[in-house]
Amino acid sequence: METIRLTMAQAVVRFLTNQFVERDGARSPFFAGCFGIFGHGNVAGIGQALQEYPEFRYYLTRNEQAMVHTAAAFAKMKNRLQTFACTTSIGPGATNMLTAAAGATINRLPVLLLPGDIFARRNVAPVLQQLELPHSQDLSVNDCFKPVSRYWDRINRPEQVIHALPEALRTLTSQAETGTVTLALPQDVQAEAWDYPAGLFEERIWFVPRPLPDAALLARAADQIRASRRPLIVAGGGVIYSAATEALAAFTARTGIPVGETQAGKGSLHYADPRNLGAIGVTGTFGANIMAREADLVIAIGTRYSDFTTASKTAFQDPEVRFININVAEFDAHKHSGLPLTGDARAALEALGERLADWQVDPEYRERAARFNREWDAEVDRIYDLGNTPLLSQGEVIGAVNRFSDDRDVVLCAAGSAPGDLHKLWRTRDPKGYHLEYGYSCMGYEIAGGLGAKLAAPDREIYVVVGDGSYLMMAQEIVTSIQERIKLTIILIDNRGFGSIGGLSRSLGSKGFGTRYLYRDERTGLLPDDGYAPSDAAERELPVDLAANARSLGAHVIRAAAVQDLEAALAEAKQQERTTVIYVETDRYAGVPGYESWWDVPVAEVSTNADVLEARAWYEEKRRNERFHV
Repeated sequence: METIRLTMAQAVVRFLTNQFVERDGARSPFFAGCFGIFGHGNVAGIGQALQEYPEFRYYLTRNEQAMVHTAAAFAKMKNRLQTFACTTSIGPGATNMLTAAAGATINRLPVLLLPGDIFARRNVAPVLQQLELPHSQDLSVNDCFKPVSRYWDRINRPEQVIHALPEALRTLTSQAETGTVTLALPQDVQAEAWDYPAGLFEERIWFVPRPLPDAALLARAADQIRASRRPLIVAGGGVIYSAATEALAAFTARTGIPVGETQAGKGSLHYADPRNLGAIGVTGTFGANIMAREADLVIAIGTRYSDFTTASKTAFQDPEVRFININVAEFDAHKHSGLPLTGDARAALEALGERLADWQVDPEYRERAARFNREWDAEVDRIYDLGNTPLLSQGEVIGAVNRFSDDRDVVLCAAGSAPGDLHKLWRTRDPKGYHLEYGYSCMGYEIAGGLGAKLAAPDREIYVVVGDGSYLMMAQEIVTSIQERIKLTIILIDNRGFGSIGGLSRSLGSKGFGTRYLYRDERTGLLPDDGYAPSDAAERELPVDLAANARSLGAHVIRAAAVQDLEAALAEAKQQERTTVIYVETDRYAGVPGYESWWDVPVAEVSTNADVLEARAWYEEKRRNERFHV
């Protein structure tokens, strides 16, 4: 057998270079390269290997958490058919990735982590940054990745990668099992050589199939749909990942079944499609939530039924409601005691459509959905043109960006109040035009995620919408965008605090405590809440200039105050060749309302605050609507 003598790290890089995926006859490399920050735990191993094999492109980032966000965003834009590896040193470099690793797994996005690890031979222990435990010498900080990884392994001998790498790729390329994969690489083993079989480094194709659900279950599902009077489709991210948007449009046009979209599924239908009710759930539209409440059959496609989608199990109120779940993951297909159509979303929709070729909903039901679509469009126009003064509302900012953007442009966001407003208000015109990380809703994802989206779709404008809170968490990847000449347009919305949680706090009777960027009251020693008068609060505001901060990181910066300023800034940004930050202050109290929905956030059962007790009474009333779907 022919062998090639390589270090373990060189073997890893050479193997990853030759991995391909194929779906529907289209083939592409699975890895677009590697993000990394070098330290003593990887610089002489994986770092040396990346230098030796420059065809596996290396990108220097500024933060380990950010690099994993970037890889996940790239994978999301690529419909999980391509991703990046991420390498760090042992210690804080490795554990900095934990947050984003959890996000990738929760969002079912493939990312490969290659953190350095402690010495396998142990004789020099404890090494720098090693966690020592008296009950075991077989643990390191990288064991923290086990609960947030879909596959985890520690490579204590160089030949172990012969078995570990194929398992890692099997997991990463599985549409049902994908998420974070972690291979912990002891720093001494990275540099050790082994005679590897040459066949390990030949091109390998991982086929992404389109499995069909069981034929008997498909027939049963068709019977249930025919027997329904008020069916509703909930379109999740699986519709987009499986490239099933055209199949869904054809299915709904033929049957007339209306569609509500989850955060991950927004863009499954064009916003103007008369069957599209828009966002569903806590951040949903009135039409989607009314029709969900009355639905006697819910056809869920590619969704995991998060509490935002189900409005904390209050969305579906028909006492006889039944569920049909189309999902490639068996785990999700069985939720809500639904009929499990385990398989690919596009293949399942096409098969189901054949069985329903002569069936459609009543004309009155079809028209009701179309009327809700038109009425919601008018509501969006109202919020876009609110005329809020002296500061713009966030809805007006979203409206200006949406109206200016082209059909294939991408809006990207993750945390704060903007995701809910975008879910309701953004008019999607392209399946990949709406990019929200809302499985983990991780503050700091936005700019790093924008990098990944732009790397995946360099021909599209990427509009990153980020609040001041998220910006302060992780803005440094602006520097990476400048270094790599990856141009982003960042809409930096400043409401001087945590606007989303401030609003939630006020609704729970707590007056926005601990959510504003104000000086501590010197007399009382307390952090100010929303009980302060606006004039008093203005005197207490911190002298923080986020626009100046963005400029110091290398971005082109434009300040905008009115809608006209924002429109001009967007036009200027489009002509720029480097990352541009449009800074706009907004009114923290001019929010977009909720529509026919509720979210379970428990309120204190006892308090000396009358507002809290009032909120508790309201909470108990709403909780009565929660359902067990068994």
